[in-house]
Amino acid sequence: MKSTRMPAYGGQALIEGVLMRSRYVAVAAMRAPEGKIVLHVEPLSNIYRSRFWQLPFIRGVTALWDALGLGMRFLTISANLQAPEEKPIDGKSAVFTIGVSLLLAIGLFFLIPAGIAQFLQNSLTMNAFTSNLIEGGIRLAFVIGYIWAIGKIPEIQRVFAYHGAEHKTINAFEGQEELTPEKVQQYPLEHPRCGTSFLLTLIIVSIVVFTLLGDLTPFWRIATRVLFLPILAGIAYEFIRWSANHIDNPLVRNLIQPNLVLQRLTTREPDPGMLEVAIAAFKEMLRLEKEYASSQDT
Repeated sequence: MKSTRMPAYGGQALIEGVLMRSRYVAVAAMRAPEGKIVLHVEPLSNIYRSRFWQLPFIRGVTALWDALGLGMRFLTISANLQAPEEKPIDGKSAVFTIGVSLLLAIGLFFLIPAGIAQFLQNSLTMNAFTSNLIEGGIRLAFVIGYIWAIGKIPEIQRVFAYHGAEHKTINAFEGQEELTPEKVQQYPLEHPRCGTSFLLTLIIVSIVVFTLLGDLTPFWRIATRVLFLPILAGIAYEFIRWSANHIDNPLVRNLIQPNLVLQRLTTREPDPGMLEVAIAAFKEMLRLEKEYASSQDT
């Protein structure tokens, strides 16, 4: 079937739920402990439609902020739904969690690999080119190892299954298929615009960019790993967007195969109930998107 380009439609797995996002609205569908599907809707700010924030390369920073801010907020909502008897996680706790998680991610995936490579460069008197390649290899190994390790946790495996349900639903819609669990189940787990693909592309781009920077002092080597993150995010996002828009090209399809392979670590086959949740989120998002778009045109 003929594909339909819809780069604004994306999603994220939640705890027993799925988030679907368009330009105007974000919708989460979550399976409550008693079994019913609960919807949570939030209109999105103008940053997602602003001409400036949607400029090439700048929109990659917007996407990164989206993944951190919006994603964490909806994860908090889904967590509170699953444990209503416990003290709910408030906004301050969520902001603190985002901050700590971001610092840990930068430290683990950028600063520690840079420190190890700098130590090896000094100890073994290797050149900067080799040192930067080793740093990139360490970073890639850390990311893959981390994803593989958390994927062994049963609770995370369910989140990964909802991730698969999200992908299958969007794939089915873009394939102009009827959105029923039976039809959606037939579609692939992988999707070219997935955040996992963004992460791997970000790492590959970082290897190229940091290698081109050449030999740096230890201070500037560490500093650039933090300061260049928005630039790397912008480049990675543009590649993901371009490849998704040219997915029918065999060369592009082969080029993004590593991204699709990595997604097998962050997705699992969903059951029919999970697909129902993802479909409910997508249908409500699509309905509200049309309403918001119509109101903007009048």
